[in-house]
Amino acid sequence: MRTDGDSLRLVTHPLARTGLFVSALAASVLVVAACGVVSTKAPAPTPADFQGIASEFVTRGIALDHLVSGDAGCADQKLTQTAIGFDASGLDQTDVVRLRIYIFRDAEAYSRLRSTIDSCAAAFVTDPTTFEALDDSPFVLAGQGPWAPKFKAALREALHVAAGSGD
Repeated sequence: MRTDGDSLRLVTHPLARTGLFVSALAASVLVVAACGVVSTKAPAPTPADFQGIASEFVTRGIALDHLVSGDAGCADQKLTQTAIGFDASGLDQTDVVRLRIYIFRDAEAYSRLRSTIDSCAAAFVTDPTTFEALDDSPFVLAGQGPWAPKFKAALREALHVAAGSGD
């Protein structure tokens, strides 16, 4: 800095101004680049865990009780790893029914193991003509029927939402 008489003048080096310009330019480039990375789309929904599924059931008026992890209803070890058994009632379903939900890791596991649930059901279903099952990959909900219409509709809607397929 130098002074000339009564006036004070700030003299800056030309490189200092260039450095400031380069910094401002770099910051602008980063801001513009970040705009290209930020997505305005909502992330794709992902399947819920059992707590999320149960919450969807309860929200729709279905009462759950006697939850047992690993209750596939049969001795199939692969299904036992994916299954949770529980008693359910509510809405127009006055009798308590034992349901089993099979929660598969992904659509591939669902596709590979889906058919084994029907053969497993032979071990826990007392009347095959009224066996009920609802599918919404990667979940299968199965149990002895018949299920009352409003109860079944609420189960279907809850399963759909929990699967990440709905709102």
